[in-house]
Amino acid sequence: MRKTAFVIAGLVSAASIALVGCDVQKTEEGNVQMPKYEVSKTQEGDVTLPKYDVDAPNVDVTTEQKDVTVPKVGVYTEKETLTVPKVEVTPAQDDDKVAQNKK
Repeated sequence: MRKTAFVIAGLVSAASIALVGCDVQKTEEGNVQMPKYEVSKTQEGDVTLPKYDVDAPNVDVTTEQKDVTVPKVGVYTEKETLTVPKVEVTPAQDDDKVAQNKK
């Protein structure tokens, strides 16, 4: 398994060195002509963007120890204790619902 990883790493390194060593020569000049447009204003505009009141949820990310079955090279598995992320999301409360619950 390790030999395969080293062979792949060697091939990737050789390919990247080969790409860096490329010799690039311009063989033809390019030409770009952009179309021309004329725009005229026909009426005055008015933009009023909507307003939003957003209450974002509280997100707590912590870690905890969990026993996880981890495959090992060979035909057996073994339990190991790993640190895994733990995410808790508390949704934002609607102000109207909070006001009604306090009554």
